[in-house]
Amino acid sequence: MKRTNQIKAREDRIPTLKDSLNEEVLSKLNAAKKNLLEDEIVQEKEKKREKEKARLLREQNKSFEELLEESQLNWQDYKKQ
Repeated sequence: MKRTNQIKAREDRIPTLKDSLNEEVLSKLNAAKKNLLEDEIVQEKEKKREKEKARLLREQNKSFEELLEESQLNWQDYKKQ
């Protein structure tokens, strides 16, 4: 028990990078991080939009045969007997 308390006390005294940076640099880093996250979100949305646009274009350019194969209709259901 005593040993774990000594280790914790020693860890408390070890300065971290955050402690050694001044507030201005730290705030700039946090702002840069926030901007990068926002840019990443925008890029993901743009990528989704492009995928959807490509999907719609493929859908529009399908041949009659492809549309017929995807159809759930069965011609035998409509055949007169």
